[in-house]
Amino acid sequence: MAAHTTTVGVLALQGDFREHAAMVRMLGAEAVEIRTPADLEGIDAVIIPGGESTTIGKLAELYELDAPLRELIGSGLPTLGTCAGLIVLSTATTTDSDQPLLGVLDVIVERNAFGRQVASFEESTAVRGLDGEVPAVYIRAPWIAKVGASVEVLAETAGHPVMVRQGNIIATSFHPELTTDTRIHKMLLDLVQGA
Repeated sequence: MAAHTTTVGVLALQGDFREHAAMVRMLGAEAVEIRTPADLEGIDAVIIPGGESTTIGKLAELYELDAPLRELIGSGLPTLGTCAGLIVLSTATTTDSDQPLLGVLDVIVERNAFGRQVASFEESTAVRGLDGEVPAVYIRAPWIAKVGASVEVLAETAGHPVMVRQGNIIATSFHPELTTDTRIHKMLLDLVQGA
């Protein structure tokens, strides 16, 4: 009997979904682009990419992906959210906005916390559970202003959480898909194996 190939769905409404798909394929898994509820069939994990969080959230509502994503992630689907994806997964942001949220990750996020596009930067970040540091690219990045009791902080920058895990969800303020380091994506695939 052939071994099952892990299939990772990458939300492909806006943002850097192609870079995430490339990372998944580098690790030997299959990547499929998610644009409609039907695309969610048969996936083993999902990635909510970086991009523009309000646009991603509004398009997810428009294409009726918000409710099925909320249900799948809430029922244990291994999930990775990066930058805007962290915001979309969160329960709230620090500013009142019309930001649509999935509300599945018990954190409050401050949008654009590190500054505007011109304040983008890259640094090496220690991540709990990984040997050595991970290259972290921050572009108009959020940070986590408050974490819930069930949320584990895996990395911090400037005194603020920038990577967390809550059960089946891993989320980062930074863009691991814009580097050549596949370890964050490997953490997602490891969640699939452990499920």
